[in-house]
Formats: sequence, structure tokens, C-alpha cells
Amino acid sequence: MRYLSGIQPSGVLHIGNYFGAIRQHIRSQDEHDSYYFIADYHALTTVRDAEVLREHVLGVALDYLALGLDPEKTTFFRHSEVPEVQELAWILSTLTPMGLLERCHSYKDKTAKGIAPDHGLFAYPVLMAADILIYDSNKVPVGKDQIQHIEVTRDIAQRINHVYGKGQELLVIPEAQVEESTAVVPGIDGQKMSKSYDNTLEMFASEKKLKKTIGKIVTDSRTPEEPKDPEEIIMYQLYRLFASEQELEAMAERYRAGGYGYGDAKKDLLEKLLDYFAPYRKKREELAGDPGGVYEILSAGAARARETAQATVERVYKAVGLR
Repeated sequence: MRYLSGIQPSGVLHIGNYFGAIRQHIRSQDEHDSYYFIADYHALTTVRDAEVLREHVLGVALDYLALGLDPEKTTFFRHSEVPEVQELAWILSTLTPMGLLERCHSYKDKTAKGIAPDHGLFAYPVLMAADILIYDSNKVPVGKDQIQHIEVTRDIAQRINHVYGKGQELLVIPEAQVEESTAVVPGIDGQKMSKSYDNTLEMFASEKKLKKTIGKIVTDSRTPEEPKDPEEIIMYQLYRLFASEQELEAMAERYRAGGYGYGDAKKDLLEKLLDYFAPYRKKREELAGDPGGVYEILSAGAARARETAQATVERVYKAVGLR
């Protein structure tokens, strides 16, 4: 069983990335043949500063390794070090209906947020399909917002299998895997946490920065004395990600009883977040002292990934008549 997923280095990673995807990635490495990549090709649709992109790529690598990804157990690599994915993406694009891409909600959402509607953004699902299909992936752990892209990938793969497969499965049909309980993490404004919305809580930000960000979490005008339904409160929704059942119930009771202010809740959330990521923070600082070693890990992973990618591309080339 092969697992595959990628994450864009389009900004600093946050707790939404961790609980929505990264934690699943770490857990699966002991049970499956896992391929995880830093999607720097995809990041070009939004990051137009070369130095910033390089910083984000290194940052994502540091985060994953600090959080427990083991390069001996997984194939961990940088997207752009496997150029074969672009070869497959072109072939897939010749069979992808325009209507399929026009229906993708990610494109609509991003352009509605003011991101320029260029071809890269529009064709994102085709490159994502190539990312998945080139490694014969069986399972793709994703956040809820990415399920449609896996469905698009399946449609594209089924189409090329039908046209060129001659009764055989030319490309493996993947399935999405979503951890429902933490698939969507709320941002400080109540929307889905996303770098695009500038509403994130970074995992490894300084205590001062995290305190300032948590202080901006949207609340209402109710006084501390008023009883509140905890499920309506963003701090509670975020606290449950880190807390034990007993800790979560204790916070819920304080809200229901009244006398528990939003300021107190934000302080408790900050403390819990810092405690949770403290051991990972120490590991990250150690890794950051040797960036060359981190890049070597990525290159070694890319070498392994290319072996699989080249075999898939050669198979497809023969099927479509390019060999």
C-alpha cells in the first residue's frame, strides 16, 4: 500500500497543516510505503520571490523532520527534483476536459480571494494528478478541501486507462483518506485556517508572536460572567486539538458555568499550544543548524522517487506512442 501527499511551501506551516495532514503523514510511515514531497512547482502560482520560496522549502523540510518524519522510513523529497512529473502532466492534460477543471472549487475560491487567474492556477489539478499517479499511489491523505482534486485525479486516470490501457490498468486509481475529526481546523477569524486567508497559528512561532496572534482570535461582546456554549467559541475548538478529554471537559464546564473570560481562554490555549510543540521546537532548532544535511535528505529522497517516476513515464510513453 503506497501513501502519497504533498504540501506547498507557499508560506509558514501552521497547526491547520499539522492536524489536517502532517500528523496523518507521520502516523502512516510505520505502516505503509510513504511518499511525501514539498510541492514547490505548485507554489509558483502564488510565490513570486525566489528567495522567499527557498526559505519556505527549507522551512517545510525542517518542520516535517522535526515533527517526526523519518527519511529512512519514507521517501521525502522536493517536487522540482523529479522533472518527470511535468512530462506526465502534459500527457494527462491532453485528456483532461476543460469542464472538469472549470468545476474545481479551489480555483474559484482562490480567484474570489483576489489571486490572479493564470493558467498555472487553473491547471493545478492536472499537475496534482500527475504528482499522485506517477508514483502508483494507492492512498492520498488530504484535508477535506482537497477531496475534489482526488476525484479529478481518479477521473483523469480512468480516462487515460480507457483510451490507452487496452483493457489493463495503465495508471493506479488512488483513493483519498481524510481524518474527519480534524480535517478542517478553524482559523483565528472562524474560517478554515489557511495561509491564503492570513488567519493561521504557526507551530514554531515565538511565544511573543503566538500570544499576539491568539489575542486576535475573533470573539463576541459577552462578558466573562455570562454562561456560554463552548462549541460556539473558536478558542475551545482549537483547544480540543491539544487537550485530553478531561482537560477539554473542564474548559467546557468553565464556559457553561460563567465567570470564564475570553482572555483566560486565550491564555490557556497559548500555554497548551506551546507545551504541545515544545519537544518538536527543540528538534527543529537542531536541524536548522545543518541546512546542508536537510537538503541532502531531500535529494536522496528525490533519487528514490525518480526511479518510480521514470518507470511510470516510460510505461505511459509506450502506451500513447511516444516510444
